[in-house]
Amino acid sequence: MAKPDKHIIEELQKLRKEIEYHNRRYYVEDNPAISDTEYDRLFDRLLEIEKQYPELVTPDSPSQRVGAKPSKKFEPVAHRLPMLSLQKVTTRSEFDDFDRRVREQLEVSEVTYVTEPKLDGLAVELVYRDGIFVEGSTRGDGLVGENITPNLRTIRSIPLRLSSKTAEKYPLLEVRGEVIMRRSEFEKLNKTLIENGQQPLANPRNGAAGSLRQLDPSVTASRPLLFIAYGIAETTLEELDSQSKTIAFLKKEGFRVNEYVRTVVGPEKVEREFNVLLNVRSSLDYDIDGMVIKVDSFTQQMQLGQISRAPRWAVAWKFAAEQAETVLEDVEFSVGRTGAITPVAKLKPVEVGGVTVSNASLHNEDEIIALDVRIGDTVVVQRAGDVIPDIVSVIPEKRPPDAKKISFPKTCPSCGMPIVRPEGEAAYRCFNAACPAQVEGRLFHFASKGGFDIDGLGTKLARQLIAKGLVKDPADLFYLKKEQLLPLELMAEKKAENLLRAIDNSRKTELPKAIYALGIFGVGESAALLLAERFQTLDALASATVEELTEIEGIGPKIAKNVYDFFHNEGNRRMLQKMRDGGVVFPEYHKTNTGKSLTGKTFVITGTLSQPRSHFKQLIEQHGGKVSSSVSSRTDYLLCGTDPGSKLDKAKKLGVEVIDEERFRQLVAG
Repeated sequence: MAKPDKHIIEELQKLRKEIEYHNRRYYVEDNPAISDTEYDRLFDRLLEIEKQYPELVTPDSPSQRVGAKPSKKFEPVAHRLPMLSLQKVTTRSEFDDFDRRVREQLEVSEVTYVTEPKLDGLAVELVYRDGIFVEGSTRGDGLVGENITPNLRTIRSIPLRLSSKTAEKYPLLEVRGEVIMRRSEFEKLNKTLIENGQQPLANPRNGAAGSLRQLDPSVTASRPLLFIAYGIAETTLEELDSQSKTIAFLKKEGFRVNEYVRTVVGPEKVEREFNVLLNVRSSLDYDIDGMVIKVDSFTQQMQLGQISRAPRWAVAWKFAAEQAETVLEDVEFSVGRTGAITPVAKLKPVEVGGVTVSNASLHNEDEIIALDVRIGDTVVVQRAGDVIPDIVSVIPEKRPPDAKKISFPKTCPSCGMPIVRPEGEAAYRCFNAACPAQVEGRLFHFASKGGFDIDGLGTKLARQLIAKGLVKDPADLFYLKKEQLLPLELMAEKKAENLLRAIDNSRKTELPKAIYALGIFGVGESAALLLAERFQTLDALASATVEELTEIEGIGPKIAKNVYDFFHNEGNRRMLQKMRDGGVVFPEYHKTNTGKSLTGKTFVITGTLSQPRSHFKQLIEQHGGKVSSSVSSRTDYLLCGTDPGSKLDKAKKLGVEVIDEERFRQLVAG
């Protein structure tokens, strides 16, 4: 095979540069400089050269936007720095409270904010190493997302290569933003899908999310997706010391940024920008559900820090929920995995905020009585974001004479056993452990990613396993055989083998996941982690008293009682033993980096440090210490960076030991 000469290499480099320029003009600036025919001519020549000289193909070539092989699954990606969620406000007074807290903590009279539309799409992170796009992932739970790099490469508003100056200055750059689908493009896509006999997409957000999570990147490439950049992960990069500078930098580097990003000072101007967005919302070609407000200065952001997984320096000011009138045609009662009986309103279909709604939540009996809602009533339905719609009010003057009162059933809609409403609870419950609806829900929950993570066990398969009598509780999963699975609907040999392999791999799971998977009422992933950290083994947890459980910060008396009752239920004990007999191992839990060198010590953090405050807070808590927001006589150490505030003066006055990062590391190391 002939080797490319100097002229071919130069032509290839020129073609790539020219095509990326026109991609930017078309997809980022909405201002094409050449016709589609001329663009196709350039692209065809690029493909021709790369086909002749495959050794010249590079990951950042425009040709690589469509070309990866379909994936079998998405691999997990841990974010180097968490992708935080946002606290929300819905009124000016709530934002004023946020602004007051920010000013008080920063000890300033006014704050500069950056405001931007809250895009209704899918948040993603793009990783550039030495200026080359190497990895892209979804937000996931904020700590771990899914690797969708091949799919993100297909989006032409995402630069595959940054400028050489940026590559040299920032060898690692993590860009964050939202992938959206324009309303006009969404409508065109749905029209095409319907014409081809395919299922139309529910809304632009689902369209964007579903398109990004296609296993075949060529499907993603056929979808009209846009990436809008809104920030970077790191806040200590040279020259990029504010949100406003970061947005300008991203725009200069070829990223698309939102046209309504503004830098303002004080709450009055923030409200003005909110009203601008409220007024233009209906005319935009993309969905927004509010406005994001961020403290502009990165130094101030680090001073403010974060709580749990939300920053103290940003907030989402959400638009009021959208409402519509419709008729309540019927009420059905569903049974959840905990046995709770939930009334579901069946509505005459109505469009609310661009989505057709036919079901709404009625929550419980008290809610029905408070609304005085009846079958046949005209009701006001409210939808906020992706939350299940609610019935918020009844229009009495439109009530028909034959409107029928809603009454709760006396028996479980799933198993026919009597239901009861426990004292102090709002919901009726079915306590039959063999109730099919509960078994199905518990099974799906048990196999979920946060639980035993059994890939391939979805709701349809769970329903079949129960209907055929193969599974009566989650422990039965560990006794399934291939010959039992093969007769099931859509169960080929390979699929059965994959499921059995996933079940086998799940036999040794982490203790927090196992606790969560058991489906104890009120015990989510956070509570499961707290329980694992405190007791370390399942046997120790099973033997804990209610008093011992309530001593754990974050575990209230109700959850403590639920945990105690679960492990003292004979049926549950038998199920756990059956799991062990089936090869399930509940390993002892050890926190990573759980040296207890800081046990009993209270820290306060001030000033600018080499890492975000959340990094030091996590280290302190992992090593047994606590972090407080204010200096007091009970403070052991003030961890002090550059430009400290009044906390340093207070620490000196109270005789609190002031330490730098080097001394902090020594303390951590013991």
